[in-house]
Parts: sequence; structure tokens; C-alpha cells
Amino acid sequence: MNNTRVENLGPAVTEHDVRRMFAKHGAVRRFKMMTDRGTGRHRGFAFVEMRSDSDAELAITALNGREFKGETLKIAPARPQIHRRTGLT
Repeated sequence: MNNTRVENLGPAVTEHDVRRMFAKHGAVRRFKMMTDRGTGRHRGFAFVEMRSDSDAELAITALNGREFKGETLKIAPARPQIHRRTGLT
């Protein structure tokens, strides 16, 4: 499974924009744009999972450092999620 982190998304960028950008390099399996709980606006980063590892590598190579809607994108493999404990222990 591959998961790619897309950072430095400007305020005008939409989910459709990011999906379309990645779809040029292969099939997008999942997409999640991170949003602020209070305002509902996106927080400037997203996660994209491609159908294959080779598609993800191709997208990272092609898109990392590219300017998009006034911002320079930072795209890299996502680190595994660390589950945080909440509350007192």
C-alpha cells in the first residue's frame, strides 16, 4: 500500500484540483484533504493513495517542487500513522 502526503496546498486549491493533478500519473484509490474542525477549511495538506506503488512514485517525481496556484508543492511518501493515546493514564 502506498500513501503520499501532499503539502503546501494554497487556500484556493480544491479536492478536484488535487485529484485531477494525480490522476495524470495513475489511478487514485483514496484521497483525504485535511480540514480544520472549527472552520471546515482545508489545512494545506492532503493524503493521496494511488492504485500502485509505481504510480505513486511517478506522481511524486513529477509533482514534487512544482508550482501550483501560487505555492510550491511538497510531495513525499507519508510516514505511518502513529496512534496517540488520549486522556490520562
